[in-house]
Amino acid sequence: MATEALVSFGVERLGDKLIQEAKFLKGVCRQADRLHRDLRAMQCFLEEADKKQEEDSRVRNWVSDIREAVYNAEDIIDMFILNAQSLRRNFFLKCGFKKLINRYKVGKKIEALQLGLLDISNRQEALGIKNIGEGRSRSAKNQMLQGLRRSSPHAEEHVVVGLEKEADELVNQLIGGDLRRRVISLVGMGGIGKTTLAKKVYNHRQVVECFPDCRAWAYVSPDCRPRDVYMQIIKQLVCTSTKDQQVLEMVEKLQEHELGDFLHEHLKEKRYLIVLDDVWSCRDWNCLAKVSSNDPDCLGNVFPDGGNGSRLLLTTRDKDVALHADARSTPQEMQLLSKQKSWNLFCGKAFLDHVDADRYPPDLVQLGREMVDKCNGLPLAIVVLGGLLSRDMSHTEWRKVHDNINVYLAKEGSQTGVMTVLNLSYIDLPSYLKPCFLHLSLFPEDYVISTRKLFLLWIAEGFVLSAEQADQQSMKVTAEVYLNELINRNLIQVVRMSVNARVVECQVHDLMRELAIRKAKEQNFFRTHDIEDPLSSSTNNSSLFSSKCRRQSIYSDMERYASVEHNTPYLRSLLFFNLGHEICRFSQLDFIGKCFKVLRVLDLEGVKVESLPSIVGTLIHLRYLGLRHTGLKLLPLSIGNLRSLQTLDVNNLKQVPNVIWKIQNMRYLYMEGQKYDIPLKIDTLENLQVLSGITFKQWIQNNSSKLTCLGKLKLEGRYELVEGVEFWKSIAKLRVPKSLYLKASEESSFPSLAMDSCLYLSKLDIKGHMQKLSESFQFPPNLSQLTLDSCRLDCDPMPILEKLPKLLILRLRAESYLGTEMHVSANGFPQLKVLQLFELSKMIKLNIENGAIPWLMQLHCPFSTRISGVDKLSNLVEVKIVIDSMIPSFSPFARFLSTYRSRKYHLYWDHSWTTNRNGQKEFWTRRRKVGLASDCQTCAATGLTSVQNSAVAVEMIGPIFSRWDSTQEKGS
Repeated sequence: MATEALVSFGVERLGDKLIQEAKFLKGVCRQADRLHRDLRAMQCFLEEADKKQEEDSRVRNWVSDIREAVYNAEDIIDMFILNAQSLRRNFFLKCGFKKLINRYKVGKKIEALQLGLLDISNRQEALGIKNIGEGRSRSAKNQMLQGLRRSSPHAEEHVVVGLEKEADELVNQLIGGDLRRRVISLVGMGGIGKTTLAKKVYNHRQVVECFPDCRAWAYVSPDCRPRDVYMQIIKQLVCTSTKDQQVLEMVEKLQEHELGDFLHEHLKEKRYLIVLDDVWSCRDWNCLAKVSSNDPDCLGNVFPDGGNGSRLLLTTRDKDVALHADARSTPQEMQLLSKQKSWNLFCGKAFLDHVDADRYPPDLVQLGREMVDKCNGLPLAIVVLGGLLSRDMSHTEWRKVHDNINVYLAKEGSQTGVMTVLNLSYIDLPSYLKPCFLHLSLFPEDYVISTRKLFLLWIAEGFVLSAEQADQQSMKVTAEVYLNELINRNLIQVVRMSVNARVVECQVHDLMRELAIRKAKEQNFFRTHDIEDPLSSSTNNSSLFSSKCRRQSIYSDMERYASVEHNTPYLRSLLFFNLGHEICRFSQLDFIGKCFKVLRVLDLEGVKVESLPSIVGTLIHLRYLGLRHTGLKLLPLSIGNLRSLQTLDVNNLKQVPNVIWKIQNMRYLYMEGQKYDIPLKIDTLENLQVLSGITFKQWIQNNSSKLTCLGKLKLEGRYELVEGVEFWKSIAKLRVPKSLYLKASEESSFPSLAMDSCLYLSKLDIKGHMQKLSESFQFPPNLSQLTLDSCRLDCDPMPILEKLPKLLILRLRAESYLGTEMHVSANGFPQLKVLQLFELSKMIKLNIENGAIPWLMQLHCPFSTRISGVDKLSNLVEVKIVIDSMIPSFSPFARFLSTYRSRKYHLYWDHSWTTNRNGQKEFWTRRRKVGLASDCQTCAATGLTSVQNSAVAVEMIGPIFSRWDSTQEKGS
């Protein structure tokens, strides 16, 4: 459970605070240190307690008491530091007495807390909580759950929707391909239909014919026990006659390792198919296959490779398991159902007679569609919902379920309810990921989350711990590793990725978010205030939030929230979402500094703020301050008092106050769009890692050699105000610069840039008019990624850029080149893998000579650009054609596609659909009609009859013509 993780983080933070704030804790440091040691000792028993609290309310209360003790310890220390800081500003004699009183009070509180810990410790033995590693037994509840979830290939679903294509692909992988033993994996979140698809394929006629005598199905479960799995397989493979029954009795007496050897011998000469359903971890796979930890490439000692086409089929929620089991096979990742397929599945379950849903009362159909939408394409939720509603077809019952859908999805089917199944993924999380997952509950439903912001929030919360606390540079890297783990475990969905395959935006499935909310409330992790649950005069405002609540997420408007009586003095995080466009007055924000004095995270992004009150400067524990898109024009001078602040994210200020230099802990400073270019001192910020939005003039006035941790720098404004040689010398002084973004104002321009002294620079973005492109030897020698935007170059940039020896990614965007042709010569771009050409309106031809760009894998270009030499690019995997102008007829389009055989393409366009007088759908791009469509469904390009015969594999993103042959061509 997350309790262990939350307590661990709390204890670690407390220890760090004792070190960092020693000067404030003078007089009570010995007591605080003893408290920290007591809590650390208590922490050792939490793992065992976490296993028992699910089924024992006494243990659950004991664990809750420890959590509250950690919270209380943090509160005592934070409030003491706050009071000590306040007294330091007052030099009157009476402050000495106040300091003594303050120390006395906090000492008494610590003593009381230690007595409470002693009582908690005494109850530990009475509850039977042992030390870590002593006695690992499965709880009765877990055994019941696993028994109910145990899968069988014979219990095949009668209503299966949307898996036809996936089943065909999987059958081909099982019966075709090379003869080596392969492990094929189905990956997806809980309830998405992995087991259903595996059953369908396991019983498929072609698969049965291919593996007639040696097929077996084994359910693994989260509590993987290799002996149980081996016995499941052996019983299916051996127990076919009386003689075999005798062998089976003998086998049952064997030890686990002997069973593995027996199974290996039995399979050695056979072509076999074995399904391992519900494999949870790489460790489980190693145990089952007997893979040596010293040789990860070893196939294992249980499932032999006889070179005869044997196959293993795994279902798992974790993509890492699939890649670990067989790195040479691509996992098949299950997708959520579309709205139409979701509705079809629901109808098959809810309307048992399979009558067309349109024949049912419109009110039930309307309620049904709304409930299906809430399932967000998750098959298990839809099946549970349909089965529940099929019992009672009355409007009253359907309305009751509709209004309480989350409750019913959690309860339905007892231990096999949707939330119970999803909860298994949460239970399986390592302790360091559980707080990160719970934190996702703060974001609104269907909210697209910026990963940059998410990483910074996790760091501010203390969820991300680097291997060495001094190594602050690694924290964002570690946060990204955490995110990718959650994605691979199918707890987070990817929305958008960058060109170098890093996640930029993500989202949480509605039901996963509901799970996170339930768990977070159990842990007193957070509370929300939603506009759908408005504050009313009849509501007891003081009881809206627990006094011990640590985080609040606000979905209603600021004015209503500000009017609430706040009874959460120890609140650590406050985030606002989906607010209206009313401007918040000075007095409306004043309550934040008065009521939440130990706040660590304050995110006002999107709130329309008139001004920020100076009282915000008293929040000395604040680590994250988000003010982006607030309309704020000025920051108070008191912001320089935020000595703990790590992240300041603000944009479009008139000016940044010259007090930022005081914030010694600042690591991530975003301040793009300054109106006035006034002096700004920042060279005292030795911990600064990201600096975005400083002007060229401000930068040159600082000593860059002092910014020893700065790795990412974005400068903007008028470049001509600085002397070029001195500017690049200042960049070269940076010790670890990896990324540089230069943005010139509209009235400014860049001369030829001499960047060769920037030895460590790997990523360069230049936006703005360039008088002349630098020569290749003037670029940073280790440059791997280059973006040119709005540079308005007259000469072809390729003869220069193709000589950059380490360039991997090149993007030319938004009129960066004004010519009509580009030419890449032989041997040009020796390492380039990605080439993107966007919004180059005048360019009509790209000529690639034989031998050029040998490693190119992705090519993005406009449809209007003719490309020669693509057929010589042997490593090309993907071409994205941006259709941003009129296609005069289909014939050139078909000829264009037929040029590149056996490739995969993505087609994008700016598009909209309208309906003409005859009811036909017309396709338009940028207000210009290019054709008619008989159908506007998203589909594969097999409907393009003129393309089918050219053997081109084309994937179109967005609505396309299901049939667009010569009879349907239309000119503009």
